[in-house]
Amino acid sequence: MRLAAVQMRFAPTIAGNLSKIATALAAAARRGADAVLFPECATTGYAFDFRKLRPEDIRDALAAVGRLARTHHTNVLVGSPFFRGRKLLNGLVVFDRRGRATYAYAKIHLTADDRRVFTPGDAVALFRIDGVTCTAIVCHERRYPELVRLAVMAGARILFHPNAGLDTSSVSMPKHGGRDGIDARAFENAIYYVFANSVGPQGRGRWSAGDSKIVAPDRSMLAWAGNEDEKVALADADLSLATGRTALEGLRLPRFLAPHWRRLLREVRRRARVEGAPPGL
Repeated sequence: MRLAAVQMRFAPTIAGNLSKIATALAAAARRGADAVLFPECATTGYAFDFRKLRPEDIRDALAAVGRLARTHHTNVLVGSPFFRGRKLLNGLVVFDRRGRATYAYAKIHLTADDRRVFTPGDAVALFRIDGVTCTAIVCHERRYPELVRLAVMAGARILFHPNAGLDTSSVSMPKHGGRDGIDARAFENAIYYVFANSVGPQGRGRWSAGDSKIVAPDRSMLAWAGNEDEKVALADADLSLATGRTALEGLRLPRFLAPHWRRLLREVRRRARVEGAPPGL
């Protein structure tokens, strides 16, 4: 599977971000990408005033992304706010090659800023792309390895991680050059890791380090977008190498945990089906 991570400098409007998404997706599709990941809140930008977001605005934006997926016959995973009823969630919406929204993951572990406007999700991400079981976390959730471990135990072999960096320069700079440590999730679970971030100044003295990348199960970096510019990072994933072996070994030993894991995984799969319904477009 050819994977792509799009590094974006957010525009101030939804229309501007949709234009950037269209340009980057076209570039990735020309290079044969099978699945293209965009950053957290790529449709709106992360500095958007979400209190003013209307359901019809985000519904129309996501419908536009679906049309782009269909036009380019490419799976698209876009970080975006979305509504479920009256609740606003921050998550990832998955579109198949026909442009259909097939899954939506809602961010569980919210930042202080998130909590002012978003409702947390309540399910581990578990979905399929071209027959391959995948999972996702959003931004801050890199700090919660159990979200990935459980999904890999349940069959996931690719992790998609949309991010929107919003740091002071002193926090952002040490992350440059791939030194953010998140590639450990690939190694400890024997999976591929796709990370798509925003880049550059974010306003109010905040920055995003970029550093979008694709990491192999052995922790080698297959593609890297750098720390300065918008870019599409693209790499081929040999899925025979994504065995999930280390996570699966944890299902066997220690023996006293095995029955508890099995019960937990049944609930993980059930909640992924129930909570993963895409927003109506």
